Amino acid sequence: VVGDAGVTLYTIGAVKEIPNVRTYVSVDGGMADNPRYILYQSEYHAMVANKAGLQRDMKVTLAGKCCESGDLIGEGMLIQQAKPGDILAVLATGAYNYSMASNYNRLPKPAVVMVKDGDSRVVIRRESCDELLQNDLL
Repeated sequence: VVGDAGVTLYTIGAVKEIPNVRTYVSVDGGMADNPRYILYQSEYHAMVANKAGLQRDMKVTLAGKCCESGDLIGEGMLIQQAKPGDILAVLATGAYNYSMASNYNRLPKPAVVMVKDGDSRVVIRRESCDELLQNDLL
């Protein structure tokens, strides 16, 4: 899978504006499923998928759910006006996201879905919590 072919979808959980500093948009993923930004500042473009036809006029820092200062997907990103529950698409994530994903903070890995000509199919199913814990002895 090449980088340009992949899109990672997240659900926006919160929008926090710190006046004259920055606006954070938090999502239900982050460095566990995409460590590339924190490792080597990979640049991404994103959009609010359910508002794709609108202008990108909101400058944000895109933050993950791991509560780490480095749990970011990007800084200074322009997206459409976002609110909790919107779907955020991070573009060009196909080549490395799944292969570099981890179970950091005991997070299960997300599913991988391929789409072609309007049809979709799951090619890697979402990891369950039971699978994540299967090797624990206590």
